Amino acid sequence: MIDAIAYKFQTGTQWVHLPEKYGNWRGVYNRLRMWAVDGTWERVFTALVAQADADEDLDWAVSVDSTIVRAHQHAAGARKKGPRPASRVTMPSADPAAD
Repeated sequence: MIDAIAYKFQTGTQWVHLPEKYGNWRGVYNRLRMWAVDGTWERVFTALVAQADADEDLDWAVSVDSTIVRAHQHAAGARKKGPRPASRVTMPSADPAAD
């Protein structure tokens, strides 16, 4: 089950494309969701961090992915140099067939 879940997230594949050797994809997905809801993943992570800390094998590295950092709504596309020039008024051209 763990290998199936790891495979899914390592490859980024859709659940329906999970290889048959891992069993029915619905079962894997349902188990993942059940473990997330009942706190199993949090307990596993906490135990792993505690063990790594006890072994003095814990080294934190923080990475920020720009795809999750939100900019203020006015940060994108704003003009840098003063207001925009007024739009020129356009006049319809004369009908060439009328000449």
